Amino acid sequence: MQNETGAPSGPGMTGRELYLRLLKRVRPYWRQFSGALAAMVVLALTEPAIPWLMKPMLDGSFVEKDPAIIFWSPILLILLFSIRGIMNFISGVAFEWVAGKVVLDLRKMMIERILTMGTPYFDAHATGSLISKVTFNVNQVTMAATKVLTTLVKDTIVIIGLLAYMLYLNWLLTLAVFMAMPIIVVAVRYLAIRLRRVNRALQQTMGVMTQVLEESIRGHKVIKIFEGRPYEQRRFLERANWVRRYNMKSKVAGSAHMPLVEFVGAAMIAALVYVSTHQTAAGELTVGGFVSLMVAIGLLFSPLKRLTGINQPLQKGLAAAESVFSLVDEQPEADNGNRLLENVEGRVSFDAVSFRYPAMDKDALKPISFEMEPGSTVALVGHSGGGKTTIANLIPRFYTPTGGRILIDGIDIQELSLISLRRQISYVGQDSVLFDDSVAANIAYGAVGEVSQEQIVEAAKSAHALEFIQHLPDGFDTVIGEDGVRLSGGQRQRLAIARALIKDAPVLLLDEATSALDTESERYVQAALKTLTQERTTLVIAHRLSTIQHADKILVIHDGELVEEGKHQQLIDQKGVYYQLCHHQFSDQFESLE
Repeated sequence: MQNETGAPSGPGMTGRELYLRLLKRVRPYWRQFSGALAAMVVLALTEPAIPWLMKPMLDGSFVEKDPAIIFWSPILLILLFSIRGIMNFISGVAFEWVAGKVVLDLRKMMIERILTMGTPYFDAHATGSLISKVTFNVNQVTMAATKVLTTLVKDTIVIIGLLAYMLYLNWLLTLAVFMAMPIIVVAVRYLAIRLRRVNRALQQTMGVMTQVLEESIRGHKVIKIFEGRPYEQRRFLERANWVRRYNMKSKVAGSAHMPLVEFVGAAMIAALVYVSTHQTAAGELTVGGFVSLMVAIGLLFSPLKRLTGINQPLQKGLAAAESVFSLVDEQPEADNGNRLLENVEGRVSFDAVSFRYPAMDKDALKPISFEMEPGSTVALVGHSGGGKTTIANLIPRFYTPTGGRILIDGIDIQELSLISLRRQISYVGQDSVLFDDSVAANIAYGAVGEVSQEQIVEAAKSAHALEFIQHLPDGFDTVIGEDGVRLSGGQRQRLAIARALIKDAPVLLLDEATSALDTESERYVQAALKTLTQERTTLVIAHRLSTIQHADKILVIHDGELVEEGKHQQLIDQKGVYYQLCHHQFSDQFESLE
């Protein structure tokens, strides 16, 4: 089933299951929560005390002229409202503190789960949708966890207290007045179902809108160059309009109970006035009793409206909880291995390895076998989409092979723990990911444990990055912006190489990073890569002939198959696929070397 935006929708856990699971998140803070509830109970109990004071105050002051009642009535009123103010403050602050801690805990759970998810999960889920869950949806949860609960506890006690007092004062009149209550109950039940469905769709649509916005910001250069502004505006506004529509539907459904409650309340007051006037005239009800009854039913209005009105925040919160817990309940990437790698030489072997991406009807990689000797450089070449990146992604177990085995030093990588496996691997890509932090922090990111300033400087020097770092405004403490936007392409690549040097892993995956650089930047990066690949088993996805011709072994990948392997000159002499590839893909470099 899909909603109007195309986002998937469907029922999850029941509202009761969601709410009970949500309340479990409050358990670590039961002391503060209990204190807040106790203050809320005291506050609620003071509500029926107001009409209870009215009867003796009016009858004793204005009718009987009792001096003691005239003296004590104002004092009791001041004391009563002082208690209400203190209890309201305590409960409000305590509940807000608990709500903040619950949100923090949920966000912690969500980020922990996100960071343990496998690559296929991120392939299938939009970034904006995940961001929306952590930022927007989780805030809605607090409405169900605290605000709804406070309303439920406080206003239920208030209503029970007021009704008990009214029944005590005149039970027959009170029962007659509340004959219309079942109408409200039925209406609230119907609106709850509607609100849950609308708010689930609202949060899914919010995720889609966040994704569109994130893409617009991240791709602003492409949008400008290719005149995509009208299209992106239209795309964003379509989603934003659906958010508005769902908000409106939620508001309409949430507000529909108000006219009903007010109509029923007006009918109740009209009946009360009519009957109680006759009782007062007949001497069955005093003036103080009549006013007290009127005050009680007047005070009953607000908690009754709030209680019937909690459906909107409750269903928003439950829809948000459903979204949050669906993320928390996702299975992390499989980590069934328990062996550890020690004293790694770096021999990598592919033994009849095949792979197919989920939901695809064709293998991305057909059974392929090859071996990388320790300290050697193996280059992967072939047309785009042939399977080169898939091979590189299988080594750190970003994906699990459909068939066959991958071994490091003769050990199947499925037997290794992910931490142990990935600790032996470094990576430098064509689009190196850097973080909005200092230069030093980005270089030290690859270190296991503490790293000294001297190690950072040495890594930067070996990566031919020290010269440009020294010219930055704050040197190693310069913040480089999102994805290193304040640096040039060559500078970013050299920082990525420095990060790999700091890690000092025996296996290196290199998605050749020089193809998009100018000549001078390429010279620096090539020099840094030469340092990096020394004594490391290196798998290179080749984009430059200069990288290929010096490789110890070249693997030619075509349509998911290994069709040729050997050294550069051997493959040229065969006049096969590699020879044709060099003529087409590297023609400007190849002709001068042939």
